Amino acid sequence: MDSVISLEQVSKNLGDHEILKSISFAVEPGDIFGYLGPNGAGKTTTIKVILGLLKPDSGRAFVMGKDVSEDEARQKVGFVLEADGLYDNLTGYDNLDYYAQIYGVPRAHARSKIKELLERVGLGDRADDKVARYSKGMRQKLALARAMVHDPDLLILDEPTAGVDPSGQIEVREIILDMAHNLGKTIFLSSHNLDEVQRICNRIALIDKGKIKLYGELEKLRREVGRREVIIETVVNPRLDSILAELRALPYIEDCRREGHTIHLTLDTSADTSEIVARLLDSGVKVEEVRKGEATLEEIYAKAVNEEG
Repeated sequence: MDSVISLEQVSKNLGDHEILKSISFAVEPGDIFGYLGPNGAGKTTTIKVILGLLKPDSGRAFVMGKDVSEDEARQKVGFVLEADGLYDNLTGYDNLDYYAQIYGVPRAHARSKIKELLERVGLGDRADDKVARYSKGMRQKLALARAMVHDPDLLILDEPTAGVDPSGQIEVREIILDMAHNLGKTIFLSSHNLDEVQRICNRIALIDKGKIKLYGELEKLRREVGRREVIIETVVNPRLDSILAELRALPYIEDCRREGHTIHLTLDTSADTSEIVARLLDSGVKVEEVRKGEATLEEIYAKAVNEEG
């Protein structure tokens, strides 16, 4: 099966500034794909290329196996960008009805589809209210429904929870998960909210200064970045500090610290965890648990962005 999104060595200049520098990545069917990067990294330009709003200077971009310049590719995409595309003087229902007409949704089908979507995003009881009376969170939920009105295969969401209060963010995340898991939609999510991405995305790409710095399955990346950390839970031992001083002297231990009875070790690639545990046991330290560290997305992000520096 074709990738839902595929970028192959895409470059894009705006004026004299090279925004995208031969970037490549793929979004697979069923992904909730997180697209991360600092301001000015190239995220918005990437989205405009995927939507066919900007033509690459070199390389190619595909949606569902079709070049993004083709109408057939764009018909399979729904999107929520920074501007939500809603009309304040129309009701929630009428906003969706307007877009249903634009997308050519058959009138016999549109009414039931719109009602279903409004219920799905929790706005069924506010369908007849004008959007001018909606909160920011309600607008974002309606924008998600708008993006779904023509039943696309792919949803592109640019900062969907920006400016939304915490309870609204939770509701928007639940809608996104519902669309992915229950409706079978593939989601491309551009976000600054690392906690949000870590909660709901299974794969990510990180762009910085126009280059893809990191790309792959999130859990695999977390394991790889955190693989050199070992966490050892111990029982109370009055000699623990002196024993840790001995561990710090070992050439393959780069860092050693304790938090209460928990030892955190950062090891180089030559380290043997079993040897460390044996040393602790020989020194009279009772070990209750040994586990590998797993990096947070924040740590992965910081490492990737700061790597060149």
